[in-house]
Parts: sequence; C-alpha cells; structure tokens
Amino acid sequence: MIEQIFDKNEKRKISRKVLEALREWFEVDESREQYIRESADWIFIAANENREHVGFLCLKETGKDTVELAVMGVMKNYHRSGIGRQLFEKAKTIATESGYSFMQVKTVQMGKYPDYDKTNLFYLSCGFKELEVFPTYWDEDNPCQIYVMALK
Repeated sequence: MIEQIFDKNEKRKISRKVLEALREWFEVDESREQYIRESADWIFIAANENREHVGFLCLKETGKDTVELAVMGVMKNYHRSGIGRQLFEKAKTIATESGYSFMQVKTVQMGKYPDYDKTNLFYLSCGFKELEVFPTYWDEDNPCQIYVMALK
C-alpha cells in the first residue's frame, strides 16, 4: 500500500529505517542524517507491506513550478518488485495535483558506479530526461546528473 505520511516523527522514523538499511547509497553519515532531518518537512510518500514500511520517497519544492525528487529508498528485499515505481507514480500524481509543472532529480552520473547505474536506469524508465551533468556539484568522484520531467 502506498500512502502519504503527514506526521513529522513518523517521517523521520521511516526514513531512518530505510536509509540506514541502504548504506551503499547513503554511506555519508552527515548526508544521511540531513535527509532524515529534512524529510520531516517534505511531501512524504511511503510503501507499506504487511504492516511494515519498506520504502519511501520525498518531494521538495525547488521553485514555484518545480519539485525535486529529493530522496528515495526501498529496502533491498523489495527491489525490482514494483514498489519504487508505485512510489514514483504516487509522487507524480501529488506533484501534478499540487500545481507543479516540472520534476527534477539529482543522482550520480551514469557510468561511475554500478549501483547508481541501476538508479539512473530507474529514473530514465520513469520518463525523466537528461538535463545536465555538473562534474563538481558534490565532488569530482560523484559527478551530479540532473534529470527533468514535464508534469503537464
């Protein structure tokens, strides 16, 4: 079941559980803690399987017409089960109904790390298009790929 979560403490609890289980992608402690902290203030969508939260996605406004898929995680046991796609479809619906025209997402550029290549392929399969790569946005080892999507 995909649901929108409104309680700030519940948002932090779910994001902590999922992100700490996905340390391959969220290995930098300060960044992971920042996602957990900030997720409480963002649009928060969670996946619930057998009365347990197994994934989430957060949207944050980056401009009056644009929302960013700021962070997303699905427990490894549920990868390739359709949960990520369901979270994204719900996020896209919420963003559109909220009046946003565009959605963006930032990730590590394709070709740097196999785990992130899977993430890139997921975003492309959702309909995102390549906008630009910023080679030093994060650091030289993690060039930032920005994908965009029109919602209307």
